Amino acid sequence: MQFWYSRTWITWLMLPLSCLFWLIASLRKYLFQKGLFASYRAPVPVVVVGNLSVGGNGKTPVVIWLVKQLQQKGLCVGVISRGYGSQSSVYPLLVTPDTDPVQGGDEPVLIAKRTQVPVCIAPNRQQAIELLLQHQPKCEVIISDDGLQHYQLQRDFEIVVMDATRGLGNGFLLPAGPLRELPSRLNSVDLIICHGQATQYSDVEMTLVPQYAVNLVTGEQRLLSDFQRVSAIAGIGHPQRFFSMLASLSIQLIQTKAFQDHQKFDATQFTAFDHTQPLLMTEKDAVKCMAFAHQNWWYVPVEAEIKGTKVRSFLAKFDQIRKTA
Repeated sequence: MQFWYSRTWITWLMLPLSCLFWLIASLRKYLFQKGLFASYRAPVPVVVVGNLSVGGNGKTPVVIWLVKQLQQKGLCVGVISRGYGSQSSVYPLLVTPDTDPVQGGDEPVLIAKRTQVPVCIAPNRQQAIELLLQHQPKCEVIISDDGLQHYQLQRDFEIVVMDATRGLGNGFLLPAGPLRELPSRLNSVDLIICHGQATQYSDVEMTLVPQYAVNLVTGEQRLLSDFQRVSAIAGIGHPQRFFSMLASLSIQLIQTKAFQDHQKFDATQFTAFDHTQPLLMTEKDAVKCMAFAHQNWWYVPVEAEIKGTKVRSFLAKFDQIRKTA
């Protein structure tokens, strides 16, 4: 919502509701911390990759990056997720690269495709972990895609991903602002990753690097420098980020369309696009468009680049897990 990134009369009108939200959330967190509400401790270390604010911040690329970093250390990794937007008739659900995104959710299917590790979704994270460990009993680390505020699940490490452009918005909690918790929550996490550029809050900066596009029909890979005039769509938390990335590569965007995050697609939504020009989309969108894709449709995979001293010190914490596993 646009007013989340400024302070208008709507902000002040909703401020009492934000105070109520803070009171309920704080009480709930306190009850979990004191053991008055039951929480679950997994038999292996859990890393939560989450957000302080609502909206796309680049969390999924961080999950994929972290899986690969831990695999390089020789660790067996699994991923759990709430599976937002999924429509499975049964939970928990083990998601594979071939799972229908309607059933498994776009992000879990994308993570399964990119990492080839077990991914399990369920609103109840304990059930997701139990099924994952049943499927992969040698799993040594579990990464929770989202769930920073899901205090029913105990965790060993926390990573917060922020969008540098939108930051913490107007600084208010829901519904007056985009925040799920106060900015002071950042003081208790292990690593703060800012997507785009460094900010006053960030430990490290993340850059999403595109190198090529992949054809949805043929699987052909083509360098992005080969594209000059294209149409583009994006159904992510911050669609303009994708369009700006393409424009920064000197690609002329003749037509763009921003969809809602986790948008469910069908062929009728693409009839207005020029079929004589390439249509570029995010990899997250592509997993939902394979069944009705055209020859001129391409998706752009990105790799997260996260570097710095604090990244190395954070990853070093997992060396001991391997030694004691």
